[in-house]
Amino acid sequence: MKIQLTHNYDDIICLENLLEAWKEFAKGKRSKQDVQILQMYLMDNIFVLHDELLHHTYKHSHYQAFKINDPKPRDIHKAIVRDRLLHHAIYRKLYPFFDRTFIADSFSCRLEKGAHKSIDRFRKFSNIVSKNNTKNCWILKCDIRKFFANIDHEILVKILQGYITDKNILWLLEEVISSFSTKRKNNVGLPLGNLTSQLLVNIYMNKFDQFAKHNLKVKYYIRYADDFVIFSEDKKYLENIIPKISDFLEIQLKLKLHPNKVCIKTLFSGVDFLGWINFSDHRVLRTSTKIRMMKRIMENPKQESLNSYLGMLGHGNTRKLQQKLEIAYMDSK
Repeated sequence: MKIQLTHNYDDIICLENLLEAWKEFAKGKRSKQDVQILQMYLMDNIFVLHDELLHHTYKHSHYQAFKINDPKPRDIHKAIVRDRLLHHAIYRKLYPFFDRTFIADSFSCRLEKGAHKSIDRFRKFSNIVSKNNTKNCWILKCDIRKFFANIDHEILVKILQGYITDKNILWLLEEVISSFSTKRKNNVGLPLGNLTSQLLVNIYMNKFDQFAKHNLKVKYYIRYADDFVIFSEDKKYLENIIPKISDFLEIQLKLKLHPNKVCIKTLFSGVDFLGWINFSDHRVLRTSTKIRMMKRIMENPKQESLNSYLGMLGHGNTRKLQQKLEIAYMDSK
């Protein structure tokens, strides 16, 4: 039997939680005009929000749409400040519970996880399967097509109902989930800009994580958002589980593997995962990432950006690249 959420609705909508959520949300954003407007009459705004939530008259507002390149074009949908405050209040109470239900090798949007630890786990698994580079290590790499845009609302709500019995919490989550749909389909898709979306997609994909670990009995598996890898000494085994993975994703979650991003490669030939090309004894940065990094530091030479890039590069074999980046930074100042 699944564990059940012990928080009740009032734990989420109470004034104390809304105020704590505001502190977390507003950190680093107080210079923004929309944040300042809500801050001007903060307690009045929070009392009104609390009252609407209490009497179920709250309605999620519209989203502001814009595009970013990170590195490929992405559609971002940004909620208004009041709704983002509520997202933080929901997240504060739900994340600690659901994080306990996730497998250890799910790394995206989780505290004390992240891309760097995912890459380190990749190295550890490759060493185990290859027996410290004495045997072939085959790696199946998969990517889900248009991940956020294809999250099915009905399936997501059913998953949530398996963990949450409080009907008021479910009403609130449905209000947030249904506030957005893709242009192609109603009741499908989550906005990339929402904090709650980061948690909800992990809850959604946890169903697949559990299938991989308990039904397919995959021992060496890592997932980061919509990218996942499986390690094995046996290439045929990996070939045979692809149809099972595809069927589960399509039938249970209405998701599809990206046809051009499913491959099986040896560690010796290099595996592209989370921006790094991973080999048996080293990793190097993807060429497109190098070019983008150099361009950005030359166009906007800030010390904090340089420090961030150097910190990231410290996780691979990049000494020469670090030197080039520092030179580009100095030349661009």
